[in-house]
Amino acid sequence: MAETKKNRWLIAASAVGIHISIGSVYAWSNFTVPLKNMFGWSDSEVALTFSIAILFLGLSAAFLGHFVEKHGPRKSGLLAAAFFGIGIAGSGVAVLVGSKSLLYLFYGVLGGIGLGVGYIAPVSTLVKWFPDRRGLATGLAIMGFGFAAAVASPIMNSLIASVGVANTFFILGSAYFLMMTASSLYLERPPEGWAPKGYKEKVQSGAAKPSLELSQLTANEAVKTSRFWYLWLMLFINVTCGIAILAVAKPLAMETIGIDATAAAALVGAIGIFNGLGRIGWASTSDYIGRPNTYTTFFILQIGLFFLLPHTTNVLLFQVMLAVIYTCYGGGFASIPAYIGDLFGTKQLGAIHGYILTAWAAAGLVGPMFAAYIKDTTGTYAGSLNIFAGLFVVAFIISLLIRVDIIKLRKQKESGITA
Repeated sequence: MAETKKNRWLIAASAVGIHISIGSVYAWSNFTVPLKNMFGWSDSEVALTFSIAILFLGLSAAFLGHFVEKHGPRKSGLLAAAFFGIGIAGSGVAVLVGSKSLLYLFYGVLGGIGLGVGYIAPVSTLVKWFPDRRGLATGLAIMGFGFAAAVASPIMNSLIASVGVANTFFILGSAYFLMMTASSLYLERPPEGWAPKGYKEKVQSGAAKPSLELSQLTANEAVKTSRFWYLWLMLFINVTCGIAILAVAKPLAMETIGIDATAAAALVGAIGIFNGLGRIGWASTSDYIGRPNTYTTFFILQIGLFFLLPHTTNVLLFQVMLAVIYTCYGGGFASIPAYIGDLFGTKQLGAIHGYILTAWAAAGLVGPMFAAYIKDTTGTYAGSLNIFAGLFVVAFIISLLIRVDIIKLRKQKESGITA
């Protein structure tokens, strides 16, 4: 067995360091009011910065996934640190000169590229370090992304109040660059043939399950398979519906259970923690019940929850339902890398993951806009939630169809045929 001086749990900690840095994008709303007050920009003009960043997250993950596979996680992490650090610090320059276009360029485009590369680089590496616990490993890193807003928000608010918006960007850009650089320098792929101590013996004795790799495909081969597009559609639907709920949770709570704006904001903030918990919880669970069962469970739960949510007037029940939806939203992100490893192997997992994440970029644009459109045309959010519940029915059917491919792949593997 190949030896390594690296500790895989420190590799996981390094991945968390990168994700907790780039995940601060979810705390963008802290800048909304200060920027509006400084320059008189509209809500939509400020929000467009965030939308551009998510768009370039998806695009850069897709186009630079091959860079990650070719040059490895360390160089990819350092590239992400440079783009994200310059993007955030450069946003301070944009604020100093009062340029909206520069803000879109630095935070949206450059920061977004750093987001995409930084997102996939450590995750694809972790899957290779944890053949025995793929879901747990990727869940840990992506949990960092989910919890980042809770960590970053109070720091941002404190800095904005004490040193101003421009200096806040300068400080954060420098801090994130240093943290991501330090984390990236420890990242490394495991040696060829490496496995955790005692793992191969446990597999041979039947005490542990072997890592499920039904095929070993390149990214360009993977996109030609139906199972790739099944995964893409499942993630797209889960994110479209989930991100729409994230975008309208506050007014939905006010409309449905009749609480005021302050209480609704507090409720959404408190329940937001389940986004992070769902990432580690569902991803870890998927190691035991399997990725197909995990995704089917997501969709069964959310079909009912999305139908019932706008008709629920009990405050506690509303909170519980919203919390479960948040866990499924986060869990979908965290479980997808392990699912990719199961179906396509680890040969080019980073590149395949990058292609799959274009579903996130598309959903980030479609979900909130669709929910807002239904609200504007019907006067209520209930209509959009019913349609989203219908989409989950489609996702549920897809989660069953992909099992046909999996059964076929298992048979081919057992008979020695590669696919």
